[in-house]
Amino acid sequence: MSPFKGQTGLKRIFNASGYSLAGLRAAFSGEAAFRQLLLINLLLIPLAFYLDVSRVERALLVAVCLLALIVELLNSAVEAAIDRISLELHPLSKNAKDMGSAAQFTALGLIAAVWAIILLG
Repeated sequence: MSPFKGQTGLKRIFNASGYSLAGLRAAFSGEAAFRQLLLINLLLIPLAFYLDVSRVERALLVAVCLLALIVELLNSAVEAAIDRISLELHPLSKNAKDMGSAAQFTALGLIAAVWAIILLG
């Protein structure tokens, strides 16, 4: 057991919610890519409810948009952890950051693919 895990039950859920909101605030204030993805989501998600598609298709259209936000949060977390360890240029640090970027690139490609398949298929 970690000495940092002190709470259980509802207190733990309350604390975790606060940490999550702090993470969202940090991403919004410190990450331009997160703000850009949020803007894309604010456009695409309402559009998904406007389109004449099935409920499953609508769920997929929304899910891939939210997935890109999740990937960006994880990518930003990896970058912050790498920078916290050292700002020194190192091949492993570069690989970690590049892989996070590749994950986001793949998530954006997934948005394009799913929306294209549903709208054009």
